[in-house]
Amino acid sequence: MSVNPMAYEAQFFGFTPQTCMLRIYIAFQDYLFEMMQLVESVILKKLDGFPDCKISPSEIRKSTEKFLLFMKEHFDKLFSKMEEVLLQLVLNIPKNVLLPEDKVHEQYPYSKEQFQELQEEIQQLQQQYKAEAAAGQALRAELEEQKAVQTELEKILKWFEGLENICREHGTSNFKESFAFLTQNAKKLQDVLKDVEEKSRRIQKHDQLL
Repeated sequence: MSVNPMAYEAQFFGFTPQTCMLRIYIAFQDYLFEMMQLVESVILKKLDGFPDCKISPSEIRKSTEKFLLFMKEHFDKLFSKMEEVLLQLVLNIPKNVLLPEDKVHEQYPYSKEQFQELQEEIQQLQQQYKAEAAAGQALRAELEEQKAVQTELEKILKWFEGLENICREHGTSNFKESFAFLTQNAKKLQDVLKDVEEKSRRIQKHDQLL
């Protein structure tokens, strides 16, 4: 069998020429074996009509096997020549023939050096795309953080607006005065809280004494 891969022929036929030749070889061999078995069975039937014949079935089998070996040797020689002819003249695509799906290579020919440069350019573009994708992801994350900060700032602004309205209701419109007002009220609340805690402790001690 030929060792030439014949990849272009495989692209056209859908199978390798070597595979085709192997199947033909196996088919011929199977037919040869079946034919020899048929011949052997016919000879054995003919011998049944001659009771005085001294040829045994085992001798016929040996003779059949020798003849089969002889036929196989000659068949292999003939098949080798037939394979060579078929692979060269029938299952071979000439080098000057271009398949329809490869016409684009004829219109846009590339040398090995140009193809290598194109591959390197593709790799650079892929790396650049990955870097830009990573940068885009970082920008999106930063944008999400900015949105969260903006939300918190809006909450603070609303709190200041509410604080300003409260201060106006109590007659303080200046920020400094408002802050002093809040500080004073916070101190009053702390004093009230301390007084409540002190009274609570006294009540607990009183309950314990009871």
